[in-house]
Amino acid sequence: MPRLMSPDQNNGPIAREGIPFVLGALLAAAGVGALSMALGVAALSWVALLLFGATFFTLWFFRNPERIAPDGEHLVISPADGRVLGVEEVDDQQWGAGKTVKVSIFMSVFDVHVNRSPVSGQVVGRRYVAGKFLVASLDKASDQNERSGLTLVDDEGRRLTVVQIAGLVARRIVTYPVEGDQLDRGQRYGLIRFGSRVELYLPPGTQVRVAEGDRTRSGETIIGELPSPGDDDD
Repeated sequence: MPRLMSPDQNNGPIAREGIPFVLGALLAAAGVGALSMALGVAALSWVALLLFGATFFTLWFFRNPERIAPDGEHLVISPADGRVLGVEEVDDQQWGAGKTVKVSIFMSVFDVHVNRSPVSGQVVGRRYVAGKFLVASLDKASDQNERSGLTLVDDEGRRLTVVQIAGLVARRIVTYPVEGDQLDRGQRYGLIRFGSRVELYLPPGTQVRVAEGDRTRSGETIIGELPSPGDDDD
């Protein structure tokens, strides 16, 4: 039987992985501020202000907003906030997708970095690949950077893969589910810290609704509509 991931385990206003960073920055700022007051050194006051600024940025970066996924059993929604880098038909050998439609989304440091499941389905594959930390907007980041892929199968047997790719600044990929887990569409399933890329490998025949340059919102933007079972066999 599939193990159901609790949809409530990652729903705080701040992603749980960000809490140590927020607390660390806050303690550093408070410590330098107290030292500045005790010693009367003006330069330390400026350092404290910079650290408080870093605290607020870190708090904002790890924001974890609520999102409501649109209705529609054949819909694929965006797994990430960001900008669409490209939509292309490829013959994928890396993730075993074969002939597929790949949608690439770039997340800057200003985007929400919590990732969400693009469909409701069971995790039938999970694979981590160590790699480099090239700028995530480059095409070669797809097969050279550190990455983590999940393959999902929905109730009608349609298969797709979503891949988290680390970037130049992002050095940590978090993926919660394990093989056998059941995810709901729009459910939080992980995040990438500080700028990165997410790619979707969709079944042939998927009607893609986004284009290069479009902005997406994780859990809300419709990426495309999956073909009915059998339609992609033509």
